[in-house]
Amino acid sequence: MPSDTGAAPARRSGLRSLSGEPVLLAALALVALVLFVVPLGAVVRLALFATGGGVDAFVTALSSRSVQRALWHSLESSALSAALATLVGGGLGLLIGLGDMRGRVALSFAILMLMMIPAHVTAIAWMQMLGPSSVLLNALGIAAAPGTTNPLYSRQGVIALLALQQVPIVYLTLRAALRALPRDLAEAARVAGASPLRLISRVILPLTFPALLAGYALAFVSALGNFGVPALLGIPGRYVTLPVLMWQRLASSGPSVLADLAVLACLIGALALLAVLAQMRVLRRLSVALIGPPQQSLRLTLGRARPWVEAAVWLLLALTVLAPFLAMLATALVPTYGVPLRPDTATLRHFHEVIFTQAVTARAFANSAGLALAAGTIVAGLALGLGALMRGRFGSGARGVATLAELAYAVPGLVISVAFIIAFIKPLPGLGISLYGTHWIILAAYLSAFLAMGLKPVSVAYAALDPALQDAARVSGAGFWRRLWRIDAPLIAPAAASGAVLVMLTAWNEVTLSAILWTRGTETLGTVIFNYEDGGYSTLASAMSVISVLATLALMLALHRIGRGLPPGIIPWRD
Repeated sequence: MPSDTGAAPARRSGLRSLSGEPVLLAALALVALVLFVVPLGAVVRLALFATGGGVDAFVTALSSRSVQRALWHSLESSALSAALATLVGGGLGLLIGLGDMRGRVALSFAILMLMMIPAHVTAIAWMQMLGPSSVLLNALGIAAAPGTTNPLYSRQGVIALLALQQVPIVYLTLRAALRALPRDLAEAARVAGASPLRLISRVILPLTFPALLAGYALAFVSALGNFGVPALLGIPGRYVTLPVLMWQRLASSGPSVLADLAVLACLIGALALLAVLAQMRVLRRLSVALIGPPQQSLRLTLGRARPWVEAAVWLLLALTVLAPFLAMLATALVPTYGVPLRPDTATLRHFHEVIFTQAVTARAFANSAGLALAAGTIVAGLALGLGALMRGRFGSGARGVATLAELAYAVPGLVISVAFIIAFIKPLPGLGISLYGTHWIILAAYLSAFLAMGLKPVSVAYAALDPALQDAARVSGAGFWRRLWRIDAPLIAPAAASGAVLVMLTAWNEVTLSAILWTRGTETLGTVIFNYEDGGYSTLASAMSVISVLATLALMLALHRIGRGLPPGIIPWRD
């Protein structure tokens, strides 16, 4: 009778294989189905196949004057703001990335603050700094006459603040391209007698033009889906964009307009995807193959101009980051908006009210903190599993999930919100439970929109791991879960933590995703700030915004500390 002693280890090995990569891939595929396929598919299905949908629905929408106007405003504001952001962000990237400026990490940190502070908070700060009732300008004696229209309530105001919000995107894209350039090219140009300006115009800019183009496309897509700036500045300035029009229609009519919203969501989503695909196609044509690996970053000497250049850059950042924050702080310290700030008028009453008195603000702080912490933690876990699978035999499936996450990241946030309402407004089959109106639908929208953000630093960290570690563990008989827990998790944990903090920073006080998902009891910090400002309670909105900015700064400093021992490219502002 043949012995089966040799078959037992084989069966155990087979069980370990079945309980390893395939199970994790199946779980991640289920997550992708819930977060990406079902919601976005529900939008397309409702727009194309519901009663009154199809081609006629799109023709009707495009023939509406309000939709035509909002669509043009979206395209115009996105294109022009992205162009301005490319000029400013590209210039800052060249100065800080190539020049021998001091304090480059601090400068990059300050630039990234423009992106980490939510768009609606930025809009509130600038509105209160430049308006005729500005506490800061009145204290300096340079405020406009009472009754004067705020200059930001206009087409130019919307475009300018959208551009300011997108500057860090272009800056980061160009800095990454500059770090990848072989230094030999610049050295050869210098030996040939090229001046710094000629070196930049004839060597650096042609090689980094694809990165600038990519930055422009990313800024365009980000501005296209922006809700906070066009809502706060565009509505009083009669400059309504497509996301704001969607919010207005849902706020005025409720879920009965979901079919119309699905059509508008398809329009804006198609525009975003077309921009991304056009960018990818152009980049394939313009990409230049560089010989040799990346080397030490190129540095150009600024000479005697260095103190003046440094002073100009810091002054620019002070005017765009610090001055609006001080204006917002001044508004939060006066009894009523418009009252001059003096020692006898200064008060902390509004901070006390938003923290201890107002039930809705306390609830919003708790909701945002819980949702941000949950989103960051779950994204870190999903990214850790996806990164582990990408290196193995199921890499193609894991990369498919990652691709869906990247596509969802490119889709405007309001489209994702509409998608989740359409997909989950009805009770779940077999359970009889509706996710709409609960914290779960907001959390799911966060995971859908921000998974790609948390995956990027984890992917960089996995690429830096030595494959010999996994090979040695396999030879020793370690299964997939043991390798993941004992080898990958400890080594990737800092990168996963940095990705989690980035997601938490974004989710902490965002407003685009939750603008139409919140209901009573599920208010988030971003929606309460927006509603306070929209309702005329500027002092309360300022107090909450100041607390929000300080919390964001604290999280960024924590991320900066985590990133000291991480490889380059994981923390955005660290070289």
